[in-house]
This record gives sequence, structure tokens and C-alpha cells, in this order.
Amino acid sequence: MQSRDLILTALAPVIWGSSYIVTTSLLPGQSPLLVALLRALPAGLLLMLMVRQLPPLNWVPRLLVLGALNFSIFWSLLFVAAYRLPGGVAATLGAVQPLVVVFLSALMLKTPVRMAAVLAAGLSILGVALLVLTPSAELDGIGVFAGLAGAIAMAAGVVLSRKWQPPVSLLTFTAWQLTAGGLLLIPVTLWSLPAVPQLSGENMLGLAYMSLIGGAATYVLWFRGIARLEPSVVSLLGVLSPLSAVILGWVILGEVLTAKQAIGACLALFSLWLGQSGLRWRRRRVADVQPAKPAAG
Repeated sequence: MQSRDLILTALAPVIWGSSYIVTTSLLPGQSPLLVALLRALPAGLLLMLMVRQLPPLNWVPRLLVLGALNFSIFWSLLFVAAYRLPGGVAATLGAVQPLVVVFLSALMLKTPVRMAAVLAAGLSILGVALLVLTPSAELDGIGVFAGLAGAIAMAAGVVLSRKWQPPVSLLTFTAWQLTAGGLLLIPVTLWSLPAVPQLSGENMLGLAYMSLIGGAATYVLWFRGIARLEPSVVSLLGVLSPLSAVILGWVILGEVLTAKQAIGACLALFSLWLGQSGLRWRRRRVADVQPAKPAAG
């Protein structure tokens, strides 16, 4: 069951890896806030029509926090970083998320800080850096801040999504969060845009893909994984996103894979294995030290 949960959750960052190609080819020059809004709100409203269930009033504050962290703040900063930084720099900054999750989980969920998890998170950063970072990459202060702040926001969203689990289906929980995130973006986006943008057919196609596939479908899988797996394990799966982006660039755009990228890919995959093996080892150790239950009778 654990392996099935891991595979299904991993599908989300694998699909997210296509966002770079979609953004640069179908959504060039668009406002990051507008892209985030049109990615979140249509997906949320579509899911709301499917589930036909409004959240109870006592859950609204928590949903606004989760919607802001997982979607409004994270996606806005993600697109700011994507537009202002080379893809490699943005991906490397985002790779700090597993490390942040380890310490936030200890703070909010009282999860012990495992050295295997810290080491796996560090290796994931190194692997992603080797995979996508180039020596000629230029740094932009605003872009760097956006990339780091976005990673922290998503890390907090991952941990709080595990801490706050409403007694509803995953589809409903995802619908509530996406809708909350989209609604929060409306006033900020309208204030920031000088005029109503004209969207082409290609723009609409890109937004439809990002909203329905890269938003609604993948986040159902992502929140399912958060509910069933340890947050540090879920966050490590994020390394599959830049790995997927590099592979798609190689297959679709004909980009060349270097030996350094191959090493980075191996390190990224090794970090996933290390995070999983460390968790399995700790579970076996806990099982070994627990006293056996007395026989009934």
C-alpha cells in the first residue's frame, strides 16, 4: 500500500515538470498573478461543481490559510521566479523545500528530526543543482527572494495540510483549497493589472492544461499523499519535477543531456531512496523496541 501511495503521489511532481515548457511556450510574458489566478480558480470552481459541498464556517479560516500557502502565495512566487530567473536557478531554490518541511514538521507536528531525512533533503538540493543549474545562470534579487519564499510557503502548506484534515473526501478538500486560493488572488490581480489582458488561443490552451491537469488532477493526488505519507517523504518527491522537466526538454525540445546532469539525476533519485529507507528503518526499530502484546485469554 505504501508503494502504491508513493507512486500515485509521485505522478503530481512528474506532471508539474511540464509546467516550464508550457509556461515558456504557451504563456510567455503574462502576469504571474494572472497565471496563478487562472490556474487556481477555474480548477477550484470545477471541482466545487463536482463535489457540491460548501465548507463549514469554522473551517473557512484554515482553508484561507491553506489556499494562500499552497496556491495564492506559492504559485504567484513560482511564476515570478520562473519569469525572472533561468529555469535551473528557480528549480534549485525550490529544492530547499524538503529541508524546510523537516524542521516545520518537527515544530508543528512534533515529528522527530531524522538525520536520514536531513541528509536526503541536502542531497536533493545538490542533485537538482547539478541537474538544472548552469555556470552562466544569472541571479536576480527579486527572483531569488520569490523562489525561496515560494519554497517556504509550499513547505508550510504541506505540513499544515497534514495537520488540518477535515472529515471530507480528498476531492472536496482539494476543491475548497483551490477555490480559496483563487478567490484570494482576485483583488490582488485586478489591482496589479493596468488593463484587461488579451489572451490568445495558445494562452487559453496553456491555462487549461495548467489548471485542469497541472492543478485539479495533480493536487488531488498530492493531498492524498500528504494524508497518507510522512510530510518529509512527500516533499522529497518534488525533486521529480525538475527531473521531469529536463527529460521533457531532452525528448520534446531536443536538449542535450550532459554527464553532470546524469550525476544530478542519480543524486536526486538517491535522495528519494534514502528518505524512504530511513523511514522504513525507523519503523522497524520502533517495532523492535515495543513490547509484545500479551495473548488474549
